Amino acid sequence: MLKKSPVANYQSLITKRGFTLIELLVVISIIGILAGLTLSSYSGAQKQARDSQRRSDLNQYRNALEAYAASNGGKYPSSGGASTCTSVSDICGTTYFSPFISSCPQDPKFGGGQQYNYCADTGGALGSPTSYKYRLYVNGGLETGGTWVVCYDGKAGKVNNDWSSVYNYCPF
Repeated sequence: MLKKSPVANYQSLITKRGFTLIELLVVISIIGILAGLTLSSYSGAQKQARDSQRRSDLNQYRNALEAYAASNGGKYPSSGGASTCTSVSDICGTTYFSPFISSCPQDPKFGGGQQYNYCADTGGALGSPTSYKYRLYVNGGLETGGTWVVCYDGKAGKVNNDWSSVYNYCPF
């Protein structure tokens, strides 16, 4: 009976256990593709989550505006001038409006209320009860496209990201 040399046994172990370079590269490229797909879907999910938070914030402002109007004879706060728009954070800081909202919602990406605009149909001191109509909208639009608008009559929806679409959605 012939015995194999130790070198032959070692070489047969190496060839049976190892991966070729091509096999390793294929596996690495598949992992890279899967990681890229996961990251891109994660980014899209983040944008949708931030836009959902913005819509929720505008609804919170709407609830505060309705509570304000209920306490002020059906009048909403002035935005500082007839058909003038201002940041909602400017209204939140007024003594007229602060009792109706515990804290002003912050934009999920940029912070502050500067991403939320408020427009009223009549002039007067900022926050004073002089207006009968208003519109709220996301300044600069949503990350997933369009702009979310909330109107004095309860209507809310997504429009094109341009001024005329926002103003025509809630005409004064």
